[in-house]
Amino acid sequence: MMIVTSENVPGQKIDGYCGIVWATTVRSRHLGHDVLAMLKSLKGGDIRSYEQMTDTARADVLKKLEHNAKEMGANAVVGMRFGTTAVMPGTIEVYAYGTAVKVKKG
Repeated sequence: MMIVTSENVPGQKIDGYCGIVWATTVRSRHLGHDVLAMLKSLKGGDIRSYEQMTDTARADVLKKLEHNAKEMGANAVVGMRFGTTAVMPGTIEVYAYGTAVKVKKG
């Protein structure tokens, strides 16, 4: 399955549209990590535990997006975008969306 941010898949022709596809995950860190991150934010710099959390969340949401697109009969997703939002203090939602399509060699 190809998942691209562009409106088409290089070397492929869109043969059919399956619809909008999305996936989401909501994550939180352990309270101990939050306290350490808060202390780190006072000093400045990268907060590795949050970087790891968001990287893992993005990877998981891409797997879910691919699964959802396959369920719709698609073999590619075009126009994919990521987004994040705070659901409540200490949590983030990472989501991805795009258009599920059927492509063939073009």
